[in-house]
Amino acid sequence: MPDLLLELFSEEIPARMQRKAAEDLKRLVTDGLVEAGLVYEGAKAFATPRRLALTVHGVPARSPDRREERKGPRVGAPEKAIEGFLKAAGLASIDEAKVQPDKKGDIYVAVIERPGRTAEEVIADIVPGIVRDFPWPKSMRWGEESAKPGSLSWVRPLHSILCVFGPETSDTEVVRFAVGGIESGDVTRGHRFMAPAPFAVKRFDDYAPKLEKAKVVLDADRRKAMILADARDRALAIGLELVEDEGLLEEVAGLVEWPVVLIGRFEDAFLAIPPEVIRATIRNNQKCFVLRKPGGELASRFVLTANIEAPDGGAAIVAGNERVIRSRLSDARHFYDTDRRDLPGHDAAEMRSAGDRLGLDLAKPLDQRMAKLAATNVVFHEKLGTQGERVERIVRLAGEIADTVSARPGFFDGKLLTAGDLSREQEAFRNKVRRAAVLAKADLTTEMVGEFPELQGLMGRYYAAGQGEDASVAAACEDHYKPLGPSDRVPADPVAICVALADKLDLLVGFWAIDEKPTGSKDPYALRRAALGVIRILLDNGLRLQLTHPLVSAARQVVEQRYYAGEANGLSEVFGAAPVVPADAIAQVELRLSQSAHEADDAEEFVAGFAPLGDQIRADLLTFFADRLKVQLRDQGARHDLVDAVFALGNQDDLLVVVRRVEALGAFLDTEDGRTLLSGYRRAVNILREEEKKAGTGFTGEVNPAQLRVGEERTLFEAVASAAGAARAAVAVEDFDGAMRALAGLRAPVDVFFDHVRVNDDDPAVRENRLRLLNQIREATLAVADFSRIEG
Repeated sequence: MPDLLLELFSEEIPARMQRKAAEDLKRLVTDGLVEAGLVYEGAKAFATPRRLALTVHGVPARSPDRREERKGPRVGAPEKAIEGFLKAAGLASIDEAKVQPDKKGDIYVAVIERPGRTAEEVIADIVPGIVRDFPWPKSMRWGEESAKPGSLSWVRPLHSILCVFGPETSDTEVVRFAVGGIESGDVTRGHRFMAPAPFAVKRFDDYAPKLEKAKVVLDADRRKAMILADARDRALAIGLELVEDEGLLEEVAGLVEWPVVLIGRFEDAFLAIPPEVIRATIRNNQKCFVLRKPGGELASRFVLTANIEAPDGGAAIVAGNERVIRSRLSDARHFYDTDRRDLPGHDAAEMRSAGDRLGLDLAKPLDQRMAKLAATNVVFHEKLGTQGERVERIVRLAGEIADTVSARPGFFDGKLLTAGDLSREQEAFRNKVRRAAVLAKADLTTEMVGEFPELQGLMGRYYAAGQGEDASVAAACEDHYKPLGPSDRVPADPVAICVALADKLDLLVGFWAIDEKPTGSKDPYALRRAALGVIRILLDNGLRLQLTHPLVSAARQVVEQRYYAGEANGLSEVFGAAPVVPADAIAQVELRLSQSAHEADDAEEFVAGFAPLGDQIRADLLTFFADRLKVQLRDQGARHDLVDAVFALGNQDDLLVVVRRVEALGAFLDTEDGRTLLSGYRRAVNILREEEKKAGTGFTGEVNPAQLRVGEERTLFEAVASAAGAARAAVAVEDFDGAMRALAGLRAPVDVFFDHVRVNDDDPAVRENRLRLLNQIREATLAVADFSRIEG
């Protein structure tokens, strides 16, 4: 069967757009062919810096004839309805339609016959529209035609279109069409410098080899493999290792058509700069890879990929890259040195005020940067205040989280401490956490982060360590941002854990309070990522934390801070016209805010005034966490319905306990006892629902032992009482496996009951008593989960 070859040849396409553009071209062309009735055998798209190419194999030479029957209005319908039908069906008069019976009477039917078209006609019809409407993220117009309405736009100036079609065994034909004054043909060009002459091609098997001879490697994946292999080999030849970077490799493969790998070097003195800075400088500015020594230490060499086989072996290219990299590394060293020196004006009044408010030591450079961030009132969000105000909230919240987690037995390396020693350990830990929280955002004002935003946090760690901070404090400056994605590591140091949780919970609560929640695919503030980060931190570290208190506390801090900032006359102005919190809750909180904490009867009463707001946000966010937890557990192979069954119990704010319940429930339901009990539970609930519907009321009263007529129901009554008590006792000590074992004891009594006892007894009193017994089965299972939420 014939094949199609299409190439769109242009100026350099940005590397980041090439792969998607190639797939878009494949999708649009093949969809058009299939829609026209040309079902192909296979297709593959390619991209180089100067071309998009597509080959489609096994395309029929002609589309099939089509016959379509289109139903119209009933016979005798109004004239307007008949006119619309004729126009849509392409009929000249109603006499061309046939009449056939329908369930509503006789109707008109148009028989539309469309003869097939040649593949060349179809291709010439669909490709111009695809080119004109191609979904580039950005495009441009060029030349004299650009001033005219409707002129062609492309990502970069489009020079030629190659489009040939025909069988594999004979000559192909050019598919003739024009787009924006560019006529299709069978000619393309090779490498811009090494083989710029035009040449004709017949089919893909002719096209790819001729491009190779013209110094163009068509396949981007093959270019990547060539670059990676050559870079590894050249590094190995000088006793070094390549620091691999998949993102950079993908970009570099999109910058060259004929990759030539070369090695350059820079002065050893630059190695005093943090290695991440060197790598970012060389990567961002020159798209080069760095090398390291076998022990892992960075080497003063780099790998560059040229797009030409130079007569001098690439010496001039290497020298040019070395000059640029030397200059950029000099800039980076200047930034690094500047950031570690005193900040000019660090003793100004506004800096001292910010320092006093945050407890900063203005003799230290990183503290000075934090004071600058707070003093300059850099806005975090117009409704959530400045970065400085947000840091204040994080410091307080991180301290509260530190108090909560450090109070758990065995937190301090499992040591058994006296009350006095424990208090001192907790205070020292809290101070570390607060210190880390106050410095966590300080590097945002540094020169280095201003140049390389992706190094935020990392540079904070370097600068904190450089001014003598505790190792845990320095590590938290970097790790509090983590995890940034599903493959990113989770902070493990307790100090970093507390700051990371405070950072993410403040983010979630703040945007929840102003009703900037994720919607559909839109999540501009990465709130889903923040929630998944909280979940992973708690689960990966096996950390017990009831989220209710930090969520309510964070909400109180957001409201209190914004209200007292004097930027609004009331909470309605703070949160906007449609806040997530109900109006009556806002009124109660405003009343509380009209007092100071000292005017309230006590601090607890003052905090209680925020309960309506905190409860609303807490409930919404716990639901959000439940949804994110389902995603997390589903990716790990767990069932989402089990998460629903546990969360349905309410007040499930300890995610680690939720997961342990889910795991125990899943293991139980995988056993024969679990499956049988679930079946018995459903039978009992179905009977109850039917009877409750008839009676208009539930059967929640106590079972009357005197009304138990047969041994099977007395056995079940005793078994339910025993299992329910044992399950509740096991849950109280978080022995969820034990709770499941207790429920497993119900399997046999439930089976025997349904086999031998008729629930709907003729005696109303006996019948009601048995329904109450079934309700007790339902109540017993609620000790561990809501079984009604379990699917399957």
